[in-house]
Amino acid sequence: MVKEFKVLNIKCGGCASTVKKALKDEFGEVEVNLEVEPRIITVIADENFDEDKLRQKMKKLGYPFEDEVLGTFEEIGTKAKSFVSCAIGKMDSDS
Repeated sequence: MVKEFKVLNIKCGGCASTVKKALKDEFGEVEVNLEVEPRIITVIADENFDEDKLRQKMKKLGYPFEDEVLGTFEEIGTKAKSFVSCAIGKMDSDS
């Protein structure tokens, strides 16, 4: 089953690269649509799919789901994490 999630803070190919790489082992191939706002990630969900685990992993990277309620400090924290994740993704894609 294909599942799509609206995600915040994904700005560019570097961010998308980080997301794809970070999720691949647990969630398989992930697509990131950079043509829409908010960005949409697409995963193929099997019977073992754990949406909460995906949400936690994305938030840890700095890319929370659009429907998450974040406090001010948490929102600032996820934006800061996303900048770091983006930079890492850009460096990895340049290699």
